[in-house]
Amino acid sequence: MALFDEHLKKKINELPSSPGVYQYFDASGSIIYIGKAKNLKNRVLSYLNKNNQSTKTQVLVNKIADLRYIVVNSEQDALLLENNLIKKYKPRYNILLKDDKTYPWICIKKEPFSRVFMTRRYVQDGSEYFGPYTSGKFAHILISLIKSLFKLRTCNLALNPNSVLSGRFKVCLEYHIGNCLAPCVGKIQEEEYNEFINQVRNILKGNLSAVIQVLQQKMKIYSDNLHFEEAFQMKEALESIRNYQSKSTIVRTSIHDTDVFSYLEDEKYAYVNFLRIVHGAVIQVHTVELEKKIEEEKEALLAFAIYEIRQLVNSHSKEILVPFYPDVKLEGVQYLIPQRGDKKQLLELSERNVAYFKLDRERQRSLKKEDSAFNILKTIKLELKLPVLPHRMECFDNSNIQGTNPVASCVVFIDGKPAKREYRKFHVKTVVGADDFASMEEIVFRRYKRVLEEGCELPDLIVIDGGKGQLHSAVNSLKKLGLYGKISILGLAKQMEEIYFPEDKDPYLLAKNSVALKTLMHIRDEAHRFGITFHRKLREKSQIDSVLGNINGIGKSSEIALLSEFKSVDLIKEKSIEELAEVIGHKRARLVFDYFHAEQE
Repeated sequence: MALFDEHLKKKINELPSSPGVYQYFDASGSIIYIGKAKNLKNRVLSYLNKNNQSTKTQVLVNKIADLRYIVVNSEQDALLLENNLIKKYKPRYNILLKDDKTYPWICIKKEPFSRVFMTRRYVQDGSEYFGPYTSGKFAHILISLIKSLFKLRTCNLALNPNSVLSGRFKVCLEYHIGNCLAPCVGKIQEEEYNEFINQVRNILKGNLSAVIQVLQQKMKIYSDNLHFEEAFQMKEALESIRNYQSKSTIVRTSIHDTDVFSYLEDEKYAYVNFLRIVHGAVIQVHTVELEKKIEEEKEALLAFAIYEIRQLVNSHSKEILVPFYPDVKLEGVQYLIPQRGDKKQLLELSERNVAYFKLDRERQRSLKKEDSAFNILKTIKLELKLPVLPHRMECFDNSNIQGTNPVASCVVFIDGKPAKREYRKFHVKTVVGADDFASMEEIVFRRYKRVLEEGCELPDLIVIDGGKGQLHSAVNSLKKLGLYGKISILGLAKQMEEIYFPEDKDPYLLAKNSVALKTLMHIRDEAHRFGITFHRKLREKSQIDSVLGNINGIGKSSEIALLSEFKSVDLIKEKSIEELAEVIGHKRARLVFDYFHAEQE
């Protein structure tokens, strides 16, 4: 391991023994690492004195050319400053938190007759924000529950006592279908509306028992006053709350506001799971992956993750359950390593979650390390029930836009990748007009008749762009050539992405995220693109040959010059002799001008 130079050693020896943050710079002056320390001098000296450092740490040490430090008042301040500086400078050798999502909030808007809605934008306008929710599905469930319980407004009307009394507004469809209480026309007073908003707050805080108590009281009052319809509505609301509550992970109602963190690591990554417990229920779950760039103590990594996640979910819990103590204490927060009871069970639940997450991430990485092409072929073979791996796939598509210049294309994919040198294009010769079925039969026959004659490689899978009709036509050609049953063939219908096999009456449907379906769609789209390009060139050439080529005295070079300048024959028709002469000379310009204008006359 290379030693620090004398200048750097002197700087290290002069470091204070205070909490702070240190920054390492390389020879170019770039920050390559930022760290925090309870004791700056001891921490930085540890890089110089350790003999059992990992290879990654040795690489970092060998690149250190300078260091700077910032003294702070406490360990918590050091953690906060380190976190902010890492986010700002993104040093190469710092841990990488793999979590760049934007999470949803539920907002209670600060306005008369408040709206309640989900948003991914946090705006400091005095409104109340709950979350963020690391599961968008969970946030949607909460919003649906709130809408079913309380008929709150969703419109953007600027409601205030004067505007409501003035009669400026009319009830909308939401009121008529029973989704809104119509505060815009005074159907409900603001005081009563705000009672509902208070219940919404309790739900979002996880305090469902308070909501249940209020609903029970209202149901009794309505029932005692013989308002049975309103009492029934309260009963339905109670059932909705209890149904939602039954789907939550309930622990003990005595555990009111607690955060739970568990930790797992391997050589390259650390994983931290978070559970948030409010009023006895798990209301938030989140797991992060930390990529370790150098050797890091697990206590430091856990402290980093706790700070990051609590900041993300806006948690202010005073109690945190942990498997071991982090290296930084948070002001006003008590760390607890539970040994038994409900809190121990909560920590074990978090540990199971982080273990599943780690296993899933490792599985994903192992799949990426495999030969992706071979893996895709295995998946296609499995999903389509093919007899062999489809190393060579060929796809056919017809192009006869507006019934002109009927052509077809054949694209070839080898091991999942396009083999463009083997693409083929065809003029349809024996079919008159736009007959896709007959065209397909002709092209497939011609393609494989030639392959057999020349002894070339046959495909493992033929893909036909189209449904039953096109597939039947292609199968007829294979039967004529004695190839049917020797090569797998299918049709892919564009509208619903349905797959048709020759002997099946009903289509075969794959999931939209299926590897086989995505590959077939890619091949089909490539055949379509290749065919359309060929067809477009033919139409352009046909237009040139049939119009400009008919003018006596105008050669190929003049045609190309005119089309290059004016882009189309229609635009050439509109030009004056002078404009044409600038491109092909006055004599030829007169010939072109007279030809088109005589034609018009």
